[in-house]
Amino acid sequence: MMDNLAWIIGAAVILLVASAWYFLKKKGGPRTPKLLRPGRSLPDFAAVDEQGQPVRSSQLIGAPAVMLFVRGNWCPFCTSQVEDLTKYYKAIINLGARLIFVTPKPLETTRRVAEFFKVEFDFWLDDQLIAARQLGLLMPASVPGDHQQEYGADTLWPMALVIDAAGTIRYSKLSRFIVDRPDPKVLVNALKRM
Repeated sequence: MMDNLAWIIGAAVILLVASAWYFLKKKGGPRTPKLLRPGRSLPDFAAVDEQGQPVRSSQLIGAPAVMLFVRGNWCPFCTSQVEDLTKYYKAIINLGARLIFVTPKPLETTRRVAEFFKVEFDFWLDDQLIAARQLGLLMPASVPGDHQQEYGADTLWPMALVIDAAGTIRYSKLSRFIVDRPDPKVLVNALKRM
């Protein structure tokens, strides 16, 4: 009788875990906003670069770009993503593309990160999260409590885009879960296919 009970409990646990995995994989997390799906033109939005100068996404027309929306350097997954991309930076610029990180973190912090990596990433600041709202990437009340004083309570969903020289989105990947980030090789391959 105890053997049967252990078997039933084990089977129930396996079924529960498999069901949860299936739900999260197929249903969980947000969906890519329609504005940012492949084949669409990148919407025009405003930001500020690390020198404090205004920039617009419409200024990207003329050269391809890899654009990543990152939550901030308080996020270990974002920091890891930026670090991983430093290894592929040369491959990206050798394909004639720019590498742009859009972040809501404060300008002074953005400058420190740019200097730390010693590569010519473009950091665009969306500190009021206006672009994040416009693009459907707002992640309300998602900054951990111990970082809210410096970064505020709201942030954005991590997103990766590859945009061609005409301003058309050729690849998009919304992180359906915070840890879910595209492999940099995928971004490089998307550039090569253009």
